[in-house]
Amino acid sequence: MTRTITGPTDHVVVVGAGLSGLAAALHLLGAGRRVTLVERDAQPGGRAGRLERGGYRIDTGPTVLTMPDLADEAFAAVGENLRDRVDLVPLHPAYQARFADGSSLDVHTDAAAMEAEVERFAGAREAAGYRRLRSWLEQLYRAQMRRFIDANFDSPLQLLTPDLARLAALGGFGRLDAGIGRHLRDERLRRVFSFQALYAGVAPERALAAYAVIAYMDTVAGVYFPRGGMHALPQAMADAAAQAGADLRFGQAVTRLERSAGRVTAVVTDQDRIPCDAVVLTPELPVSYGLLGRTPRRPLRLRHAPSAVVLHVGTDRTWPGLGHHTLSFGGEWRRTFDELTREGRLMSDPSLLITRPTATDPTLAPPGHHLHYVLAPCPNTDIGPDAAAWGDLGPRYRDSVLRELDRRGFEGIAEAVEEQVLVTPADWAAQGHAAGTPFSAAHTFAQTGPFRPRNLVRGADNAVLAGCGTTPGVGVPTVLLSGKLAAARITGRHTTAVAPHPGPRAVPRVPDAPARPDAPTVSEGTRS
Repeated sequence: MTRTITGPTDHVVVVGAGLSGLAAALHLLGAGRRVTLVERDAQPGGRAGRLERGGYRIDTGPTVLTMPDLADEAFAAVGENLRDRVDLVPLHPAYQARFADGSSLDVHTDAAAMEAEVERFAGAREAAGYRRLRSWLEQLYRAQMRRFIDANFDSPLQLLTPDLARLAALGGFGRLDAGIGRHLRDERLRRVFSFQALYAGVAPERALAAYAVIAYMDTVAGVYFPRGGMHALPQAMADAAAQAGADLRFGQAVTRLERSAGRVTAVVTDQDRIPCDAVVLTPELPVSYGLLGRTPRRPLRLRHAPSAVVLHVGTDRTWPGLGHHTLSFGGEWRRTFDELTREGRLMSDPSLLITRPTATDPTLAPPGHHLHYVLAPCPNTDIGPDAAAWGDLGPRYRDSVLRELDRRGFEGIAEAVEEQVLVTPADWAAQGHAAGTPFSAAHTFAQTGPFRPRNLVRGADNAVLAGCGTTPGVGVPTVLLSGKLAAARITGRHTTAVAPHPGPRAVPRVPDAPARPDAPTVSEGTRS
C-alpha cells in the first residue's frame, strides 16, 4: 500500500488548471470530493494554452497528443467520455521524417503500413528489424506501465516486483541507442525511434533503454490531434469538471498557503481566501516548494532537460509535402546532443520539429492561410545562455532558424510570415520554469520513478504535488497520470492504465474507496 493523506479530505483546492490539475480535479470529483480549482490565467490549459493573433489560433504548448485513453480515464471518473467532448483526429502518418541526405520517411503507427514504408526506405532486412523493434516496444510498455509509470512511490523498494525482472530481461537497463540498434542498423531509422530522448533530457547513447517506451507512445500507440487545436483538450476537461460541480476560479494568483500543525488550512489568492481540507499543487517545483515553505533535500542538485526556442508563424502559404508533424534532422546527430546537454551551445546543425496544425484543421488560420510551429531544442539556462542573454540572442536565432528552413525546402518562409510569436528560454523562465525549460527535470536514472521528486512533501501532511516535475514525469501522457496519482494520494483510489486500442472506449467508473480516518501564455510540456 502506498501512503495516502490522513484526516479530512472533503474539500480539495487544486492550484493550477493545466493538464495535471484538471486531471486531478476530475479524479477527485469522481471520488466524491468537493473541488475548487484556482488558476492564475484567464483560461484553462497551463502550458497547453491558447493565443489568438490576427485570426490565427495558436496552441502555445504541446503539439503532439498520444495515449488519449489516459485523458479518457479522467473524463470517465465523472461519467463522461473524451470523444463526446473532443473530436480526435488520428494522424496518418504520425510524422514525416526528413534527413540531411535528402531522403524522407513517413512514420506510420499502423504496423503493416510502417513495415512497408521501412522496406521502401531501407530494404527488407530493416523491415524485419522494425517488426522485432515494434514487438520489443510493446513488451517494454507492458512491463513498465503498471509498476513504474502509473504508480506512486514511497520507497525504491517498491521497484522490487516481477515486472522489474521482466524489464531487466528485456534489456531495459541497457542503453537506448544500443537497444534500438539491436533491431535497426540504418542510422536514420534509429533516429526516428530515439529522438524522443531529447525531451527526456538525455542523449540516446546515455539514456536507459526503458525510455523507449516514449517511442512506443509516438510510433505504436498512435498520434492524434484534437479538432480546434490542442487547447481543446484542457478546455473540454475544464468544462467537464464544471459540469461535475467543480468551482473554477480563473484569473486568481495564489499568493500563500495558511498552515496549522503541518496541514494546509486555506489557499490565499490575490482575491480571496479559500479554506480547504487538502491541496494539490501543480506549479513548477520551486514555486510549489516556496508556497509550502520547504524544499526536500536531495543528495544531488536536480538536473534539468534542455529547453526550446519555439517560433509560431502564421503564413500566407505552405510548402509541398509538409504534413502535420515533420521532423527535419540535421546531419550531426550525436554532436547535437553534446551541444545541448553538455556544452551549453546552440545546435550547429539543428534538428527541428515543424508542426502545421492547419494540415488537419484549416479553421485555426484565416481562409487560405497556414499556421506553422517550429521547435528548436536549445540548452537550458543552467548550462547555456542565461535568460537576460536571450533578449538579443532570441531574434538573431529566430532569423538563423528561418534561413535554415529556407535552405531545407521552405523557400521564402521569412517573406511569407504575417504573424509571429517567438518563445525563448527567457519566456519560459518568466513563466516560473526552472532553468528556463518547459521540460522540467531531466529523466536521468537518478531522477526517474522513486528517485524523481515525490508528490508528497515531508512536513506538509495534506499537500500533494502534480505536474511534469514530479511523478511520473514530462509529457502529456505522464502529466495526465501525475494528476491521477495526486488524486489517488487523497482518495486512496487508483485504477491502473491499460494499453490503448483504437476507437471510442468508455473507462468504467470505479466505486469510491472506503473513507479514511503577458508574455504569451507559453506554457505542463511542449510535446507529448
